[in-house]
Amino acid sequence: MLALGMITRKWERLHSEANELASFAYLAPEQSNAYVASFPAMLEHAGDSQRQRALQGIEDIDAMLQPGLTALRTISARGVDVGPPALALWREFHAAREAVIEIVADPSQTGAAAAS
Repeated sequence: MLALGMITRKWERLHSEANELASFAYLAPEQSNAYVASFPAMLEHAGDSQRQRALQGIEDIDAMLQPGLTALRTISARGVDVGPPALALWREFHAAREAVIEIVADPSQTGAAAAS
């Protein structure tokens, strides 16, 4: 059985990094969203295979964010505007995050993030 705490910590770290990404994209940090915040609770009710798929999705998002943030930091340090590529990465982050949430979401809640 996958440790819920480990998955939750990875989830929270992704969102901390997403706030840095938001600043590169000239966006305010993301406001709390009940649907996204309920991800750890959804994990508690998910099966082990769902948790495994969710963890893989989180690791995939991390694999996308890490080199992207490194590139944005490097380019920004040179004084180049990184807003457009940061915004593109921000959108990819959101699409991937929605996909991970839907892995463990109650079917009646699917798409709730788009509605909120």
